[in-house]
Amino acid sequence: MNKSGAVKSYSLLLTLLFVVLIAACVLSVCVGAVKISASELWSIITNRIGVSSHSGFTPQQEAVLLNIRLPRVLLGVLVGSTLAIAGASLQGLFRNPLAEPGLIGISSGASLFAVMMIVLEHRFFSFMTSAFGYHALAIAAFIGACTTTFFVYRLAVGNGKADITTLLLAGIAINALAGSFTGLLTYMSTDEQLRNITFWTLGSLGGASWKTVTGILPFVLISLVTLPFFSKSLNALALGESQAGHMGINVGLLKKLAIVMATLGVGASVAVSGMIGFVGLVIPHILRMAFSADHRLVVPGAALLGATVLVLADVIARTIFAPAELPIGILTAIIGSPVFIYIILAERRRRGIGR
Repeated sequence: MNKSGAVKSYSLLLTLLFVVLIAACVLSVCVGAVKISASELWSIITNRIGVSSHSGFTPQQEAVLLNIRLPRVLLGVLVGSTLAIAGASLQGLFRNPLAEPGLIGISSGASLFAVMMIVLEHRFFSFMTSAFGYHALAIAAFIGACTTTFFVYRLAVGNGKADITTLLLAGIAINALAGSFTGLLTYMSTDEQLRNITFWTLGSLGGASWKTVTGILPFVLISLVTLPFFSKSLNALALGESQAGHMGINVGLLKKLAIVMATLGVGASVAVSGMIGFVGLVIPHILRMAFSADHRLVVPGAALLGATVLVLADVIARTIFAPAELPIGILTAIIGSPVFIYIILAERRRRGIGR
């Protein structure tokens, strides 16, 4: 396929993924304890924007849609797209199919600082609660994600260059260290604190509000807008760092920018939703296996498919055991693990291993 043909094909696939995402969002806002039909949804929207004065809906439906469902769906779109696009970018950057945001300490750092905030709030962090109120936990998690990623990157830098192998090994070490301190703090926690820690580490979109959405929007938008521009450079990097350098790619700058953008978006996402696994790991693999390994498709496509998967997972999480809500991190792990195992087996068959 020539270059123009590939671009047209990718544009068509991305358009299709966008349409599927819109359908998933419509389904999510309509399904729940308070049912909203498609016609009622349309009536509420047109009424709010002043196009129509027809009120074929109840005040309860309008309140649920605008104050609960819509911010929750938007948060799911932002978090899912950011986790997936960061995973796709990091896999391309490290040339490692197992790379994902947690590998370089983003998730473990956010988790550690969030647990510190929960357990040690009254002893050491009351000033953060006084200053930031409801958002104190999210800000602490974001600071933790940035801090651990900074340390991992500094450990990997030598002579002005970041060694990928050292970066991955440093990430493993920092993850283990952060995990041990998180375990220690969990051991020190009270029953109430333990419930909060468990809920946060399992992931949820239940805390969605317009304040939450607008709070992370600038951070995730920077990642979502910037990372697709690295697609051609990641394609060149797949040939090797020296080859990419000969093609005019500033590999050192690419590493720095990609890691910073991924940390910025994922840190903000984890800060408000907790730990949601497998989205950043599995979604890029699905696109590579189904369509192409070209990052011009995989990176933006991961954002769209990741958002779709998380929105649909949230629908299941809040309806399967209604009125109780299943933590979405459990659901993504239940779905993601078998998919990832299937991907591994399919890759083995493709390479003729184990025949």
